[in-house]
Amino acid sequence: MNEDKPTRRQLFMAEIVTMGFWLVGKLTGRSAIGYVVAQFCGAVLGSLPLLLWGQMGSSIHYGVTVPGKGYSIPTVILGEVVTTFCLIAALCVFLGFRQLRLYTPAMIPCLFAIMVPLEASVSGISVNPARSFGPSVISGVWDGWWIYWVGPLIGGLLAIRVCNSLAKRIEVAKLYYFDSDPDGRFRRVQRPQPCEIVRDLKVNFPNPKPQGRLIDR
Repeated sequence: MNEDKPTRRQLFMAEIVTMGFWLVGKLTGRSAIGYVVAQFCGAVLGSLPLLLWGQMGSSIHYGVTVPGKGYSIPTVILGEVVTTFCLIAALCVFLGFRQLRLYTPAMIPCLFAIMVPLEASVSGISVNPARSFGPSVISGVWDGWWIYWVGPLIGGLLAIRVCNSLAKRIEVAKLYYFDSDPDGRFRRVQRPQPCEIVRDLKVNFPNPKPQGRLIDR
C-alpha cells in the first residue's frame, strides 16, 4: 500500500474507514468526499435487489437497522460505538504491522462473527452509516437513523485517537527510550547538523572553571 496517497488498488467500502484515512493524512479532503458519495450511492444500489425478496424482505424491512426492543437510546448508541471502535482498532493493528496485513481480509468476517451474536439485537450492528442508509431508502423506515451516524462516528474517532496515541508512544520509546521529547533534542540525534552539534556541546558540556593554580615544579 502506498503510504503517501491511495492508488487504484485501494478500496474503501466504509465511510468510517475513509474518515480514518483522511484524519491520519492518507487521503485528501476531496478524495474522501468522493469516496463517501460513492459509498452511499453504492449502498442504495446494493439494496435494490432486496426488493426481489418480496414478502420475506418486507417482513424484516429489507435489512434496515433499528434500535432493539427494550433497549434505551444511550445503550443502542453505546453498542454502535463499541462495535465501530473494535472494527477500526482491529484495522489499525492489522494494517500497522506488516506481518498481519495479509490476514486483514480474514480478520473482518471473524470479527463480525463474534460481534453480531453479541450486539445485533441491541442496534442491528451497523458500524457504517451507508449500510443503514441503503436499506432505509428502500424500505422507508428511518427509526433512529441518526444513531447510525453518531455511534459509528464516535467509535471511529475514539479508535483513531487511541491507536495514534499508542503508535506515537511506541515510536518514541523505540527510538529514544523516552515517553516524550518536548525540546526535540533526541530527534536531532538522527540527523544532526554541524551547528547543532557545536551548540549542544556548548550547552551540555560547558567549559569547566579552574579550581586552582597548577604549579610547575
